[in-house]
Amino acid sequence: MSEKIGQLKLQSADGKFYPTDCANTETMFRIIQSIPSPKAEPFKRWLARVGYERVQEIEDPELGAKRTRALYKAKGYPDDWIEKRMRGIFIREELTDQWQERGIEKPREYAILTAEISQAASALLPANIRS
Repeated sequence: MSEKIGQLKLQSADGKFYPTDCANTETMFRIIQSIPSPKAEPFKRWLARVGYERVQEIEDPELGAKRTRALYKAKGYPDDWIEKRMRGIFIREELTDQWQERGIEKPREYAILTAEISQAASALLPANIRS
């Protein structure tokens, strides 16, 4: 696993930059799973629970949609905003599926098409839209 850990120079509290071990999320989870300490157990249980929930969502995608709605609700978004957002996600997935079926493959091509649709819908390019 050590080959998946890199070093980046990160700023410390004293303002200086020091080489610091860094890893992506998957590698960090693997490291945590390998820690034999009882202090790591709560996090290991959380990882197992989240993994189990995602497997359930693969079997029943509606569970994922319900989880997404609950997260938006917990963040304080109004119901009408949540419905629009969920509908927008569904429509975007349908659209990108259609693009893929028609041979659009490169991220740049998706970006161009997305920008064109956004500009047609709101007269703004995605880079100029602020949330």
